[in-house]
Amino acid sequence: MLFNSFEFLVFLPVVFTLYWFVFRGRKPQNLLIVLTSYIFYGWWDWRFLILIAFTSLCSFFSGRLIGKNGQNPKKQHFISAANIIINLSVLGVFKYYNFFAESCADFLKLFGFEADFVTLNVILPVGISFYTFQALSYSIDVYKGKIEPTDDIIEFFAYISFFPQLVAGPIERATNLLPQFQKDRNFEYSKAVDGCRQMLWGFFKKMVVADNCAAIVNQHWNEYQGLPTATLLLLGVMFAFQIYCDFSGYSDIAIGCARLFGFDLKQNFNFPYFSRSIPEFWRRWHISLTTWFRDYIYFPLGGSRCSKAKIIRNVFIVWAVSGLWHGANWTFVCWGLFHAMLLAIYNIFEINTKYKDTVKLNVKSICQITLTFILAVIGWIIFRAENIGQATAYLSAMFSNQLINFSMLYGKKALILIGILVVAEWLQRDKAHVLQLPENKIFRHAIVRWVVYYALILTITTLGDSNQTFIYFQF
Repeated sequence: MLFNSFEFLVFLPVVFTLYWFVFRGRKPQNLLIVLTSYIFYGWWDWRFLILIAFTSLCSFFSGRLIGKNGQNPKKQHFISAANIIINLSVLGVFKYYNFFAESCADFLKLFGFEADFVTLNVILPVGISFYTFQALSYSIDVYKGKIEPTDDIIEFFAYISFFPQLVAGPIERATNLLPQFQKDRNFEYSKAVDGCRQMLWGFFKKMVVADNCAAIVNQHWNEYQGLPTATLLLLGVMFAFQIYCDFSGYSDIAIGCARLFGFDLKQNFNFPYFSRSIPEFWRRWHISLTTWFRDYIYFPLGGSRCSKAKIIRNVFIVWAVSGLWHGANWTFVCWGLFHAMLLAIYNIFEINTKYKDTVKLNVKSICQITLTFILAVIGWIIFRAENIGQATAYLSAMFSNQLINFSMLYGKKALILIGILVVAEWLQRDKAHVLQLPENKIFRHAIVRWVVYYALILTITTLGDSNQTFIYFQF
């Protein structure tokens, strides 16, 4: 079920009403969340439910077995490793088997060998990478003693399948979300109102900004060989805002929706295009995934507490895996390695990247933000390309074609919307989301706030596109 669909418009108020007025109490509410989450997820294809149930069962029982063998570290290690292997095997079969089979066949052809590997005609289950990582983090954290295993299978299934963040995150940790299913929840008006505001801003970003950018990018992307440099760069910028508003818009809707039910999810985006360096960019973009890789891959490899050569090795490993996580295509791997190379450069030259202050408007910050954004756009061009050849050709054309042709500058409406977004986010860059309006002389009046809300609703209904799916559903 899509957030930007009529079905969800009906689904959400029905579930909200049942949750607070019929299924009162922690256990009935948890059961309702499981049932409605499975309806939400199975709306695409009921067969997907088998996989998420299997993943949930494996991680639930592995957690219990790890807890019961507390005096036997070897058994704990074996159980944890077995659960990781099972879950990653399921993910690998559905997401990567065909990719590696075809890549292996292509590699053998280079040496004159013909290989005809069997490929699978399977549909990639929506959100499988997200809920698999969420399930893995639970069993790993139980193994490491960071959280006690739960004996309540309903609350665990609710943790894995919680519908607001099930399909595209944020990827929650059991240490944050599971305890919220283990305690009674009371309706908080202020939390629910703030959740609605964040959802509204998320819908604006997705349906208005992202989808208007998508219309231009999709129409002209494959014309790159005949487009001037300025237009190619412009399309790259539009895709950068398309993927940002699409994905962060989903996160805003998910976080806001969770607040309607009394849950607090982790912030997933923190105005990343105001970053002053690539390392800062990755502390602000898809925070739940980057911290997952940091805690479960980078740190176990040695993190930054080793020689510079090993640090760089660790960075390249993490980002190669991160690229592959995004999809079964070499463009994603190259995108990950591109960012690994940039991060290595920052590390080698020991450039200060640990900014803790709010971004200020001065010449130095503007130059840093511009450079970081351009590097991110180059990365997004690689990410968007259908194959390595197209990525190379696009970038080559961008640096070699005619500089500018005003008749080929597309998407004026999309650019205006991007400008509105940037200004709004800049003014609210110290807030969790844009619609956390300040209590100043202007916004302290309810009528002013409601004018803003109605203006956004009107913009969404007139300029929004409810037919575009979310980009990260494919991951």
